[in-house]
Amino acid sequence: MPTRVSEYMTSKLITVQPELGVREAFFVMRDEGIRHLPVIDSEGQLVGIVSDRELRRPDWVDEDRDITHIYDLNDDLEVADIMVRKVFSLHTYDSLSKAVKLFLEQRVGAVPVLDKTESIVGMLSAIDLLQAFDDRLDAERGR
Repeated sequence: MPTRVSEYMTSKLITVQPELGVREAFFVMRDEGIRHLPVIDSEGQLVGIVSDRELRRPDWVDEDRDITHIYDLNDDLEVADIMVRKVFSLHTYDSLSKAVKLFLEQRVGAVPVLDKTESIVGMLSAIDLLQAFDDRLDAERGR
């Protein structure tokens, strides 16, 4: 029986709203030790995702090549200004095989996980997939 996404996803959700400032989003990620934030509108619908990658995006960071400006934590920018709107997601009942294919094809580091009602219930990261792989290797060695 294939392993499901729900067995390895992170259920502790940390989300932000589109109006949150980019600076504040950066500190949420830093303080929580995460690299991806699902963006939820006032009705609780998933509308985007922001990662540390978007914070370093060259199309809106300072022109200065000085490394100290790699993160432009401009108080005038909101999460809505930099978030990715085309969000790839998985469902709790999807197989890990499907998850791996999505990660490889779309070159993502994490995706939101939705339940049957399309509500976000977790996140699945590349680290979670590595944990699943490690568990499988341990099981193989144990046989």
